[in-house]
Amino acid sequence: MRRELRAEWTKLRTVPGAGRLLLALITLTVAAGIALTASVTCPWGRCTQDAVKLSLTGVQLGQAFVAMLAVQLISGEYGTGMIRTTLTAMPRRATVLTAKATLLTGLTLAGGTVAVLASVLAGGLILPARGYPPLSLTDGPTLRAAIGSILYLALIALLSLGIATTVRDSAAAIGAVLGLLYLFPIIVLLTPDPDWQRLMWSISPMNAGLAIQATTGLSTLPLSPWAGLAVLAAWAAAALLAGGLAFRRRDA
Repeated sequence: MRRELRAEWTKLRTVPGAGRLLLALITLTVAAGIALTASVTCPWGRCTQDAVKLSLTGVQLGQAFVAMLAVQLISGEYGTGMIRTTLTAMPRRATVLTAKATLLTGLTLAGGTVAVLASVLAGGLILPARGYPPLSLTDGPTLRAAIGSILYLALIALLSLGIATTVRDSAAAIGAVLGLLYLFPIIVLLTPDPDWQRLMWSISPMNAGLAIQATTGLSTLPLSPWAGLAVLAAWAAAALLAGGLAFRRRDA
């Protein structure tokens, strides 16, 4: 496993796009959070919105760059034909995919931690001036939302890796991942029946997963924060399982 990890790290370092995607994850996640928190107001002095969730809104944008990084990690090799060289040097396919998943998870956790902590810090500086209570990571719900958001990004990375391993083509994989993340919530909103809407919300990877950010109004959510993140974890596990089976059975 150590040899596979070293090889994957060497390949990733030679691809200039990977560093740019991680930088975009951090920069745009924080920038989007700052832009939103700077624009909110408290009508009639009543701040009803979830301050922590407002600060972490940029995660919804940053996840797109996590998905692109994950797709690049496997589909890029299929596009260049490098996958044949990889599998010739390291024929144990399950180990290769595990090494990719491990490296991707580590990078996403690192970038996600910087992005989330900076977003919470920015929100803590901006929102009190608009009448919201100060944010502190010593507060249990705030800490849970921050840690959960980092885990959310890591699970999005693994979900994307699984889909990309199954699909192989970069454009198709990115389209499938972004469609699953961003179109699913639109379908939920367009569903007229409240029971079906609640059900679809509960199985939507983005809607369910982002429940981890909620610190107020938890009783109104179809799922509790950790249960919602578990739904996303199930999606990621299923995608990785499908990708692993396809990776083992198909020719490079």
